[in-house]
Amino acid sequence: MIETIGGGILGSFLGGFFRLAPEIVKYFDRKDERSHELHMFHRQCELEKARGEIKLAEINAQRDATIDAGVVQAMQSAIAQQSEMTKTAGGWVASLSASVRPVVTYWVLLLWSFIHGWYAFSAWTSGAPANEVFRLMMSADFAALVSGTLNYWFLDRTLSKRGL
Repeated sequence: MIETIGGGILGSFLGGFFRLAPEIVKYFDRKDERSHELHMFHRQCELEKARGEIKLAEINAQRDATIDAGVVQAMQSAIAQQSEMTKTAGGWVASLSASVRPVVTYWVLLLWSFIHGWYAFSAWTSGAPANEVFRLMMSADFAALVSGTLNYWFLDRTLSKRGL
């Protein structure tokens, strides 16, 4: 009789366990599936954020390019208007207008060179080593002035020949 009761109880427990086992497996499976979906949602949010930043960078780059094009167009328009004004004013006015930029360029470069020469001579007479004087004279400002002037006069001609 105990075997019958024991077998029945054991059978009931085993039956209950095997009936409950798929539900336990489903619970853990759903838990993992929800965790995976949450992880994928976070990844999608990061991807959308990155896409938004890229789109914003593209918009900013396009805006900067438009502004730069507008500045170049305004500069070309001003130069064309100035040259048209000088042509209508007469020959000597056109010559005077054409000589302003070169004269100012020569004046600035000569003045800057004179000041550099004076400082170099003063430093040399006070006993400073020549290499130190030269290093101090060739500053970033001097290099920017000279390269800007040379670029203006030579690069401007090259670009104007190409129609730029």
